[in-house]
Amino acid sequence: MRRIGIIGMGYVGLTLAAAMARKGFRVHGVDVQPSVVDFLAQGKPHIFEPGVTEAFTELIGDTITVSHELPQDGVDAAIICVSTPVDETTHEPYLKNLAAAAEHVVQRCTADTLVVVRSTVPVGTSRSIVLPVLLDAWGSARLVMAPERTIQGQALRELVELPQVVGGLDDESLRLGLELFGGLANQLVPVSSLETAELVKLTNNCHTDVIYSFGNEVAMLTERLGLDPLEVIRATNLDYPRPDIAKPGYVGGGCLSKDPYIMLSSGVRAGHEPKLIGAARRLNEELPVHVAERMVSLMQETGGKTITVLGWAYKGTPPTDDMRGTPIETMMPVFERAGIRVLGHDPLVTPEVIQKYGGEPVDLATGFAEAHAVLVITDHPEYRSLDVKAALAGTQIKVVYDSWRILDAAAVTEQGVRYAGLGYEVAA
Repeated sequence: MRRIGIIGMGYVGLTLAAAMARKGFRVHGVDVQPSVVDFLAQGKPHIFEPGVTEAFTELIGDTITVSHELPQDGVDAAIICVSTPVDETTHEPYLKNLAAAAEHVVQRCTADTLVVVRSTVPVGTSRSIVLPVLLDAWGSARLVMAPERTIQGQALRELVELPQVVGGLDDESLRLGLELFGGLANQLVPVSSLETAELVKLTNNCHTDVIYSFGNEVAMLTERLGLDPLEVIRATNLDYPRPDIAKPGYVGGGCLSKDPYIMLSSGVRAGHEPKLIGAARRLNEELPVHVAERMVSLMQETGGKTITVLGWAYKGTPPTDDMRGTPIETMMPVFERAGIRVLGHDPLVTPEVIQKYGGEPVDLATGFAEAHAVLVITDHPEYRSLDVKAALAGTQIKVVYDSWRILDAAAVTEQGVRYAGLGYEVAA
């Protein structure tokens, strides 16, 4: 089983293609977007992830090929990695991409092909959406669910080192799924069903969302109590033999911004509303809006109408250019209503993308020179190493909101600049 088709060259499919090609599989990537196919065919990935560009540059045309459809003679295994977004209004999962991918598989492959669902889906989807398409065409099917669980910035390493969960339609499907992923991952975790594997992915990400939300809850309290959330959390965690409390921070990305809604949909359809998961997601989504509103209030107190935002991707460590679930998306309407001009800088996000989200792209020097306030959204290494004293010298900046507390607070206040962070403010 060495000829692999990967349908969907988004983040999940792209990184899997690079990792499997590195392991000696012959990978045929498929995507419906002509620009994605064109760029990848030239060995130029459209998504930033360490090691992926090198893999495609080296292996495209050799063990990696990319086109808008699978080969005419099929593949040994077809791995479905298409997007499963949620509706912005209803938050219901959109699964038509998944059904379309399954339809394409049956047009090019046979019942001997192992079909793998890797997209994140509501529990029961592999059986209710993908399986009927396969059975209608072939009469029988080999089907597994094997969720992707990597973190951006470390995907190629984690695809090999993280345990790979595999659930099968039947014993033969499971055997083939374990054989396939045994050629990639160091450790395999067979589970009893497609549905178990689906819920594993949702449980991983929803648990992470809940953990982060508790740190944010603490920050909302300390802001009102006049305390330092990092001091509270540091003392809470130190040598205490219970689970650590997470530091406050923005929670976004392609998974954490949608998977809780997929879990909620799964629960509601089964007759149970997962209340904790819904509350955690709401809190994490409200945080960027709260910060933007607090930023507007601080600027009204100190004067000025121009803010420089540092960090437009959804996170800075590990570095990424991914804008899915980015805090700036819900912050911008707050700034626009207040009539605030927004300058933008990010080490990886392109000027075109910053403009698309309503910002004016600038370099760091211009951002500090023209602004009355600075908002640090991500903890990108470039911002961690920033000489903030030198950056502030001679500027009109009156407020620095350091979301991740990565700057030297004393150096900021010594310049006569007000300093704040999530759940923390130094008195003026």
